[in-house]
Amino acid sequence: MNAASPGLLRRRIAIERPADVADGAGGVTRGFAPLAQAFAEVEPLTAEQAERGRALGLRKLWRVTIRARGDVTGGCRVAWRERTLDVLAVRALDADDRFEEMLCEEIVP
Repeated sequence: MNAASPGLLRRRIAIERPADVADGAGGVTRGFAPLAQAFAEVEPLTAEQAERGRALGLRKLWRVTIRARGDVTGGCRVAWRERTLDVLAVRALDADDRFEEMLCEEIVP
């Protein structure tokens, strides 16, 4: 994405952060809590066969670009349409820190 083109941020996404919930037995259950709604540019990067245990699936990588927030990190996730994307890494897209680019992974069974 051209950093000077905010008009490309047309897809509405939900960003979720990891949240621990007590399970009542002294442990926690990892879940996700809403962090923000944002407009983004969502682009597919690659798709390859992935193996999880004995199951085969399709591993897809996505590039998601948003206006810079500063609170999105690896471990968060993005909900977009019917997809859930795990955020692997986040980087500033331009020298002015106006936009952030997230590298996301989706595993499709």
